[in-house]
Amino acid sequence: MEDNYYRNQIEVADAHQNNLKHVDIKLPKHEITVFLGESGSGKSSLVFDTIAAMSRRELNETFPSFSQQYLPKYGQPDVGDIKNLPVAIAIEQKQLIGNSRSTLATYTGVYSLLRLLFSRIGDRFVGYSEVFSFNLPQGMCPHCQGLGYVDDIDESKLVDPNKSLNTGALTFVSFKPKSWRWRRYGDSGLFDNDKLIKDYTPEEYELLMHAPKQPFPHSPKEFKSSDYEGVVPRIVRSILHSSEGKHHKAAIEEVFSQRECPVCHGARLNQRALSVKIKDVNIDQASKMNLVQFLDFLESITDRLGDEIVRSLETKIQPLVDIGLGYLTLDRTTSTLSGGEVQRIKIAKHLTNALSDILYVFDEPSVGLHPHDIQLIKKALISLKEKGNTIFVVDHNPEIFSIADHVVEVGPKSGSEGGKITFQGTFPALKDSDTLTGEWLRKKHFFAKPKQPKKFISLEHVNLHNIQDVSVKVPMGIMTVFSGVAGSGKSSLATALKNKMNGNYVDLTQKQAGISIRSTPVTYLGILNPIRRLFAKQNDVSTQLFSYNGKGACPRCKGKGVTITDMAFMDPVEQVCELCGGKRYSQEALQYKYNGKDIADVLALSVDDAQKFFSDEPDIAQPLERMREVGLGYLGLDQALTTVSGGELQRLRLAQTLGEKSQTYFLDEPTAGLHMKDTQRLVDLFHRMVKNGDSLILVEHNLEVISQSDWLIDMGPGAGIYGGNVLYSGVPEGSEKELDSFTGRALIDYMKENR
Repeated sequence: MEDNYYRNQIEVADAHQNNLKHVDIKLPKHEITVFLGESGSGKSSLVFDTIAAMSRRELNETFPSFSQQYLPKYGQPDVGDIKNLPVAIAIEQKQLIGNSRSTLATYTGVYSLLRLLFSRIGDRFVGYSEVFSFNLPQGMCPHCQGLGYVDDIDESKLVDPNKSLNTGALTFVSFKPKSWRWRRYGDSGLFDNDKLIKDYTPEEYELLMHAPKQPFPHSPKEFKSSDYEGVVPRIVRSILHSSEGKHHKAAIEEVFSQRECPVCHGARLNQRALSVKIKDVNIDQASKMNLVQFLDFLESITDRLGDEIVRSLETKIQPLVDIGLGYLTLDRTTSTLSGGEVQRIKIAKHLTNALSDILYVFDEPSVGLHPHDIQLIKKALISLKEKGNTIFVVDHNPEIFSIADHVVEVGPKSGSEGGKITFQGTFPALKDSDTLTGEWLRKKHFFAKPKQPKKFISLEHVNLHNIQDVSVKVPMGIMTVFSGVAGSGKSSLATALKNKMNGNYVDLTQKQAGISIRSTPVTYLGILNPIRRLFAKQNDVSTQLFSYNGKGACPRCKGKGVTITDMAFMDPVEQVCELCGGKRYSQEALQYKYNGKDIADVLALSVDDAQKFFSDEPDIAQPLERMREVGLGYLGLDQALTTVSGGELQRLRLAQTLGEKSQTYFLDEPTAGLHMKDTQRLVDLFHRMVKNGDSLILVEHNLEVISQSDWLIDMGPGAGIYGGNVLYSGVPEGSEKELDSFTGRALIDYMKENR
């Protein structure tokens, strides 16, 4: 009995990571446990930062010290003890940062098998599998180097013919006179620096602009390289196709445009590879198939030599189709996949492995998914459990709650008022409980009374991605939702509308705009300087004293808050700075108070607490109140914005622009990561914005948002080539009569729940 007790429970003792209040909890193994609660309540602190982090840390420590230096680093969680902990695999919502050479087929390993298949049973033999790789010299198109496209360069945007090198003829960013890039030309001795570009001979212009990389015998000694290279190839090599290009995106878009490679026509491969066919299909045509079509293609293959490869391919592809990704094509670049699509790809991979007794930890698998797609995720999670695994899910969607064997609510509120276990039991018991989530699960469902549009913008014969010859009128002056299953064409329709509006809108859908590693809510909203000025004024000292990146930094840890000791091959030892206690500031800075708190105490406040603390300072309190309005009251003032989700970042940017009347806002799933209570708060804000004259265009799956919107445009019926049509356009309630609409069907079920 004792052995069975230990085998079937994970025991967590004294978890005090982040805002957790010394939590003790026992969690069942081999079951699905859903963790829920307000945003910022401590769910992720318990599941990811404590349980999963401890498991991955201890697993890493089983490897030799030399190997550990190459493994991800996980800090020691603040927890007393964890017993009976399985190996954890965390499957989070993260977009893949891939380049144009990384596709769905290469990422999943399908392309390696496909290359092998064509080399083995193709209608002619032209070489082994590397001949079919667009990433290797043997297979790539020689003209585009396997990219499938070539860059067109507008040289008039690179050089001003009416200027000389000395007066700024090279107009591209980072080539200004006397800059280090400019010196390659200005200090070369090859040109007359005062001669206007329009007066150059053809040979001089060719040398300046197009000369390939070549030895440069008279290179100045301080130059890092002795090679000379023309402006155009240098920009292509060192900026366009490098990490530096991310910093000059706007400038690059101004100068460069892409077009299909005229030699391979986008196929990426050379003619030798493209000449080989199976069933009259070459490898490029196979790669352009979606996964459903590709399975049909595999089933048509009868050559026994390829049986084993075909079986392996089917084993990889079928789970992806089963989980709702059949609309994706094999040549889809990985950087264009959403976080939800990446998460489902990873889930599908684990469905086919032989591992058992693993702890799988999921971070909001419902985000980005239509209720129809969520049913497929639920089946996948149940399949993983039935293989003998333990499933932990952090989510806010009641559709996910329903498959839970066990439910844990963390709360009662967010930030400093959270971090406690407020419920533990079954889902039916949660619905009957007096907890925050229990109360919201019993809330009545109804359609809001829709407001009348002020005008319509007509989109006619739209052709974009999977939308082909679609016409629809989009209402303005109200709250409009674009809905449909993942990949149905919602975002493409939104893009077509933006194109029609010629920049006359506020786009909050670009996830990382304006964010750096040093960004925090106080810096993003521009309230850090006013806070420093308050401290400086009250204490009659310099504002610079209240910067931990400057004069106010702790002299021991240099403003980091921790000291780090390098241990060679082992993990670095990170300790809270003994001098400042992790506050980052010097003792001199910390001796000054404002209303009883030092600068570190203030920056440690949540937005909610800070809004109360600065209630008499409108320049600070008003931006914080706007953050509370969009449901971000739980964020810490000094929290790194690189740690927030895409939904949180959209809401932060919305808070920044609130109050600017008569704007058109585009948002992409703004409710992602929100508890039902916070979702309602955001919907109330949207209604107030419409009342103030704003137009809202939301790409959204949340049925609460859809039911409370004024207009619904439903795309579908399926995804990819199976979607791209407008199934319904009108008030949300009317979609229930549209038989082909998955959204309409989902609304019928949603309204039945709590009439």
